[in-house]
Amino acid sequence: MKKLLFLSILTALFLGNLKAYGQNVKPRVIVTTDGEADDRATMVRFLLTCNEFDVEGIINSSSEFHWVGGKGWNAFHSVSWVPEYIGLYAKVYKNLLRHAPGYPSPEYLLSKWKVGNINGVGEDSIRTEGSNLIVQVLLDKKDTRPVWIQAWGGCNTIARALKTIQEDYPERMQEVASKIRLYLIWEQDQSYQEYIRPNWEQYNIPTIISDQFDCMAYIWSKVLPKDVKTYFEAKWMTNNIIQGHGPLCDVYENKKGAFNGEGDTPSFLHCIPNGLRSMESPGNGGWGGRYVKVRNNVWMDPLPDSAFQRPEGQWGFRTSWSKKMEKDTASDKREIRTNYFKPIWRWMKDVQNDFAARADWCIKDYASANHHPVVRLKKTPLDIQAKAGAKVKLDASATFDPDGNALSFKWWHYSEAGTYKGKSLPDVKAAKAVITIPKDALPGDTIHMICEVSDSGTPSLKKYQRVIITVIP
Repeated sequence: MKKLLFLSILTALFLGNLKAYGQNVKPRVIVTTDGEADDRATMVRFLLTCNEFDVEGIINSSSEFHWVGGKGWNAFHSVSWVPEYIGLYAKVYKNLLRHAPGYPSPEYLLSKWKVGNINGVGEDSIRTEGSNLIVQVLLDKKDTRPVWIQAWGGCNTIARALKTIQEDYPERMQEVASKIRLYLIWEQDQSYQEYIRPNWEQYNIPTIISDQFDCMAYIWSKVLPKDVKTYFEAKWMTNNIIQGHGPLCDVYENKKGAFNGEGDTPSFLHCIPNGLRSMESPGNGGWGGRYVKVRNNVWMDPLPDSAFQRPEGQWGFRTSWSKKMEKDTASDKREIRTNYFKPIWRWMKDVQNDFAARADWCIKDYASANHHPVVRLKKTPLDIQAKAGAKVKLDASATFDPDGNALSFKWWHYSEAGTYKGKSLPDVKAAKAVITIPKDALPGDTIHMICEVSDSGTPSLKKYQRVIITVIP
């Protein structure tokens, strides 16, 4: 029986469905990074969150912004920063394990660190230890789970890995493609357009190319709403992260105590199995943003308004809607910009409190820190079929808090994520809810209901569960 269940889990993951089985199964991730200041800040948060993943690789790469031989701001940060950060993680590792199981050992993380293609912008002609590691992971038949490959910098090391597979194992390209999931923080070099797109897009690899991430990068103070911005300013960041939280948080890149930038963080926020089911589809929305399909299985940001168009080629710094809107001062344009970033900032208070709790885990004992509630549904499937006008019962009363904190519940309709475009359903602030499917809902419409559970600890932590209702005739 256990063997059959395990095989069922692997099958579900192979198909990219993290539904009933996959809610508590760790995703596999590979990080490629160009080592910019915001990458280094992102790495601190990543290491504090890495109990949520099976880390398959941490790989130095280059980008159009940073490469070996680059001058001034384009200079490449020495690759030694990665093992240095893992060394700092080692100093808080045992304390982290007091709070959550699954943190990988420092020795394991160090074994997964490799140097990839760093000697030029978009250089992908040389086989490197980093690209070879990606090849090894993708060709491994013992583990068929998807691999989320994150490009915090350029795509060139990823491109080199895929070139190696095409050159040496062309008969396995379809098989390999079925395992790959890509999350790109822009296209930070031309290697996606010049190699990956023409050779691999045809295999329908789920690919997110994000511009929304920029609200967590250097422009955060210009574009975040005031109530969200508080969680990024010096008072909050200094008290909750930067000061008095151990050696790893001590090296967190900041701007006079305030948030500087973590533009790459959404790529792994997307992969945290927090109940939002974001890994099932980029259109579902979650901590890493919400996206729309633009071609094949490539997903990009929803249009800010009808005046904007997607570029034919590289989606990056020079073509970004974020950069076009960054300096907008007119109130109507600022409103468009704020709404454009909403798929990410709507979760940012929760994301920052999660960061603060993990920073506490570096220094506090279990009883002195806060831990996430555990959301459990009762006689409520994750996927429901119902007719228009029908009443649907939603029940999260089996939820509990490991610290014994009081819990607050809210069921809310994530209208942007579903295909039903009528009036949004009202919130229900209780563990149990009965909702009525609108009478104007059409067969095939989907309605996404989010169960959001908050605890009364400090900082207050949230977990979720999404239920997707499909309207039937």
